[in-house]
Amino acid sequence: MELNTDKMIARKEDGVGWLIFNNPARRNAVSMAMWEAVGQAMNDFQADDDIRVVVMMGAGDKAFVSGADISEFAENRNSAAAEEKYNAASAAAHRGMRDLQKPLIAMIQGFCIGGGVAVALAADIRIAADDTTYAVPAARLGLGYNYPGLKTLTSLVGPSMAKEIFFTARRFTAGEALAMGLVNRVVPVDQLEGLVKEYTDMIKENAPLTIRAAKATVNEVLKDPDDRDLVALQEMIKSCFDSADFTEGRTAFMEKRKPNFTGK
Repeated sequence: MELNTDKMIARKEDGVGWLIFNNPARRNAVSMAMWEAVGQAMNDFQADDDIRVVVMMGAGDKAFVSGADISEFAENRNSAAAEEKYNAASAAAHRGMRDLQKPLIAMIQGFCIGGGVAVALAADIRIAADDTTYAVPAARLGLGYNYPGLKTLTSLVGPSMAKEIFFTARRFTAGEALAMGLVNRVVPVDQLEGLVKEYTDMIKENAPLTIRAAKATVNEVLKDPDDRDLVALQEMIKSCFDSADFTEGRTAFMEKRKPNFTGK
């Protein structure tokens, strides 16, 4: 897939979309052009029916994502107008990750700092190596975090841990991240890629419409009650029962074979 910067890589392999933050010299810090590429890639993965699951990762072995690329602040974030433009690109990228109807996995190794935590939180599943380090240093930089990001974090780790993360700005280990619910799994570094492949293989074999409906339902649960679109959810659930995949699933079960789901 052609993107607007070589600092991001997007590729498709056997039903899996891969999005790689490719700025290892700066521990995969994210520039404005990289944010723009994230949105572009997510839109492409969403439109491709052959893609069943998407994995995000950082290039190299030092970091997943270490936050914003401070080296470009003087050029791209040097005024209120420039900051607004940067924030729009960042918001579009997060919207693309959030609106992806397919499972999104964060494969985390090394540092996951600041904006990197926000990227990881956009994933449905976070699988981490045991060498990972997490921190949100906003309080050391005087930054303010918007409501949606803090709501997502609080829904995962609870209000007390969310406050500790922000109040102290300290670094957390992989074990601490697992204990608080920030990540789903922690494995030795040499097992990380293999476990992610196990997850993508399992997901690819399952019914896409069922997964889409389940993801949408969980996302609606996290919204304020007045904002939930239960009618749309019911339509998605109905489409599962009306699908050829439902027939295939029942038939495969009776025939004691693995189903071949097509998402239709």
